[in-house]
Amino acid sequence: MATKPCTPKGQPVQVELPDTRREDERLAALAKALGHPVRVRIFRILASRDVCICGDLVDALPIAQSTVSQHLKILKEAGLVQGEIDGPRVCYCVKRPALEKLKELVAEL
Repeated sequence: MATKPCTPKGQPVQVELPDTRREDERLAALAKALGHPVRVRIFRILASRDVCICGDLVDALPIAQSTVSQHLKILKEAGLVQGEIDGPRVCYCVKRPALEKLKELVAEL
C-alpha cells in the first residue's frame, strides 16, 4: 500500500474540516473522565448491566470504597453515569444516551 508524501517543511497544511469545536470539547471531557484504568473498569461494569448497581462495585474492584466513590464522582460529573439514592446508599448506572454519544464522537474521528 502506497502512502501519501508528507507536506514539505515550511509549507502550510491545507485541510478543509467542518467546525467541530463543540464536539471536540465534549469528546475531550469524556475521554478525560475515562482517562484512568479504574474508571474505565467501573464504566465497563456499569455498562454491562441493565440495572443500577448499589454496593457490588467495591467488591468487584481491588481498591477502597472511598477511592471507588471518587472515581464515580468524576464519571458522574462528566455525565457518563447517574446516581440514585436508595436508602442509605447510592446506586449507579450508565447514562445510555451519554454512552451512545461517546460512541458517536469516537466513530467520527
